[in-house]
Amino acid sequence: MSYPHLSTDCHEHHGIVKDYEGPAPEIVTLCGSTKFADAFGAVAHELTMQGFIVLAPGVFGMSGGDDDTAKLALDELHKRKIDLSNHVYVVNPGGYIGHSTRGEIRYALRKGIPVQYLNPIDEVAEGLRRLIPDSPKGV
Repeated sequence: MSYPHLSTDCHEHHGIVKDYEGPAPEIVTLCGSTKFADAFGAVAHELTMQGFIVLAPGVFGMSGGDDDTAKLALDELHKRKIDLSNHVYVVNPGGYIGHSTRGEIRYALRKGIPVQYLNPIDEVAEGLRRLIPDSPKGV
């Protein structure tokens, strides 16, 4: 077959499907403002080198002036990435966490997915901690 497909007998045809055995790597979804593309890249590199599967935004630099329909669709797609994850890691240089990221943090916490921060939440303004009411102390 010349197109991507799922098949349990694929290895008989291509020799590329392998059973790597052992535990599957944990999946981490990166969340944060897409204006920090360089920070996302650095964090993704570090976590990948530690053996994690890293999911991140696929589009960087969208803002309120961009197509709102596309932004909403991308936000929903990112939540599906969170659904697949064992962990969420918030890329928040300088403690910045915007509206979309706050929603993603709340979503992950409601699903019981642990959330970690590049800059610990304790270093983030008290007002922001109130905006993320499901965030446990010490996260």
